[in-house]
Amino acid sequence: MSLDPFVFRLRGLAQRGLPRMYVPEEQAFVFRLRAVPEGIVSEGRSFRYGAIVLIGLATETDEVSRSILGGATARDAATRLLAGLPQVTNLGDVALALWAMRALGLDPGPAHRRLLEMRPEEGPQATVELAWALSALCAHADAFEEDLSRRIARRLLDAFVPRAGLFPHQASRRGRGLRAHVSCFADLVYPIQALATYVRRTGDAEALAAALACARAICRHQGPAGQWWWHYDVRTGAVIEPYPVYAVHQDAMAPLALFALEQATGESFDPWIARGLQWLDRSPELGGGSLVDERADLVWRKVGRHEFKKASRYVQAAASRLIPRLRAPGIDRLLPAGAVDHEDRPYHLGWLLHAWPAARAAAFAPLLAAG
Repeated sequence: MSLDPFVFRLRGLAQRGLPRMYVPEEQAFVFRLRAVPEGIVSEGRSFRYGAIVLIGLATETDEVSRSILGGATARDAATRLLAGLPQVTNLGDVALALWAMRALGLDPGPAHRRLLEMRPEEGPQATVELAWALSALCAHADAFEEDLSRRIARRLLDAFVPRAGLFPHQASRRGRGLRAHVSCFADLVYPIQALATYVRRTGDAEALAAALACARAICRHQGPAGQWWWHYDVRTGAVIEPYPVYAVHQDAMAPLALFALEQATGESFDPWIARGLQWLDRSPELGGGSLVDERADLVWRKVGRHEFKKASRYVQAAASRLIPRLRAPGIDRLLPAGAVDHEDRPYHLGWLLHAWPAARAAAFAPLLAAG
């Protein structure tokens, strides 16, 4: 199987799917598109997802941006996005806005000041949002802010668990609930990406070691068909519950993190990236089918278990909380994987474009053909 066409098919799908998620009269992106019996409907609005799409469009041509944004350029859309920043109270949203401004070469001042007001280096913070803040501050060498970047990187490194090679869900590591020991895949890839970018600016050896250890951990646990599993035990590094497998992890989030680390270290993670794409193209849980729906110009969100709500995740979290090696028996038989979540969100297609700019997609093709 040649994955070269597949990568370019995904890029084309993103460019066709994103206009359906954009509301030109509001200059905003929806929260999601969802399949219902009557067709595909849009729901909600998302500042965060809009910022991620703009990050993805930063390496695309104005022609591509105009085709997605109702005739506007990405810089035009970013200016409108910035107008809503004073009402934003979430650190992650502000960090992504700052990242988008810098990626597009716009004045980052308002977003930067808003980030400083939120004091990301203090108090309880989600690991993912700290990672986004660090990525935003390190995005461009000519605007690198060493002092605040160092303090945020320090928070991530202090939270890192070397024996497991993982980052916790909360940087404070003080959780006491049933799932306090659980990290999800997002808690791992975003710090890898952020610290790798930080390493390129500073050469920090400790940050490099943590990013490499975490990357090697997720690669070591990658599923036999290329699945990037979902929940991990931050105490031991073991997989707690593999499902659901998210499409965005396969084609966007894992590649963007591992490519960033390759740029920082020269170490290639191409085989694991390729296997992740292979799963998305042909999933054994779907009998060789795919979440990629080219007729709808969407990539469906995930493959999960046939279960009531999130039963398996709570059961496995409870079992492993008591005894780290304990897993509920018979889950694969009682709750088999194969349920498709028929929705797609703008951030998926935005990260896809960010992970696979045209030049990288073209360069990756011969590597896959040779492998």
